This record gives sequence, structure tokens and C-alpha cells, in this order.
Amino acid sequence: MPLLYHNNNSISNITSFPQVPSGSPVLLSTATASGSSSISFTSGIDSTYDVYYFEFINIHPSASGNPNFEFNLSTDNGSNYNVTKTTTSFGAIHNESGSTANLNYDTASDLAQGTGYQIITTDGGIGNLSDECLSGSMQLFNPASSVYVKHFISNINNYHDNSFSINSYIAGYGNTTSAVNAIIFRMSSGNIDAGTIKMYGIK
Repeated sequence: MPLLYHNNNSISNITSFPQVPSGSPVLLSTATASGSSSISFTSGIDSTYDVYYFEFINIHPSASGNPNFEFNLSTDNGSNYNVTKTTTSFGAIHNESGSTANLNYDTASDLAQGTGYQIITTDGGIGNLSDECLSGSMQLFNPASSVYVKHFISNINNYHDNSFSINSYIAGYGNTTSAVNAIIFRMSSGNIDAGTIKMYGIK
């Protein structure tokens, strides 16, 4: 197959790339936990941005027993968090001694048309010792659409109390054509003892 070359004139005449996002992420909100039962974003999620991007920074649980980090969506500005979701989940684990490593689908974290909270940590949850926490990110796509379901993709790394690094990949969709306008994050047990969640908008 022959190589295709472009001269400088053809490149310099291009003024825009419609398929490329037009701007950098815009920080919309920052929430810092301190013994918080949950963190919710009930404003700022609308048709202004195509993608809403969440950063989780050093999220530390209060409870022992490796609770999971989870979220839910709302179509009524946070009065109810019960959007129907179908999701998929897998995780990679590796311990500090190097003796255990695994990659597996996690049936405990997926939903099939469920309205409950969606776990976004896999294979055992997060330790609550002083240096144990999670960090990661999640994208929510076009939540204001009145035509399509609401896709999300999450990638989180957490420190399990058995000295495991667990990298969790969770994705799915909120099966609603109503606009999603609020989101809530919490632990499956106990509080969010500390940590920061930032919400960005991307056009």
C-alpha cells in the first residue's frame, strides 16, 4: 500500500477539526469530604457540556472491612437517586509481595437493569488504615440528552487492606432518556472520612 503525503499547504489550510473537543476541561465544582455520609453534585450538570469528568483524589473510608466506593444518578435534581443502570466490571490486582496477580470479570460489581448504587471499586474494596485510599476518575457522557441513554466509564485504583493494588474498570449506561442532572458518591458502609472530588465540564 503506497504512503500518502500531504504538503504544507494542505495542512495549513485546515482551520478546525470538528471531531476533536474544542477546549480544555473547565473546573465546575470541588467537594472535600470530612466524615461525610456522601458527596453529591446537584447543580451544574446540564446541556452546557458534552462530557462531565470527575476526579477522585485520596478518597479514604471511615469503616473497616474494605467498603466499596459507589455512585447513583438522578433525573430530579437529587430528590431521588434511582436511575436504572446496566453495567460491566473487571479488575486487575497485584499484591506488595508480588505473590498474587489476577485479572477477572467482577460479577459482584455489575448491574443488569438495577436502580441501586453502582460500585466503582472491584475485588474487595478499600482499606481504611491511615495510608489507604483510592484515586481515579469517571466520565459521564451527554447527561442532558433527551434521546439517548447516559454512558459512563470509570477507572479507579485503590489500596486494599491486605496490601493489594486493585485497578477497577467499570462502565455502563443509565437506561433513561430523561436528562440526568445530579450525581451522588458514597461508601457502601460508613462515611467518606477524607478526600476530594472535582467535577469538570468538557465540550
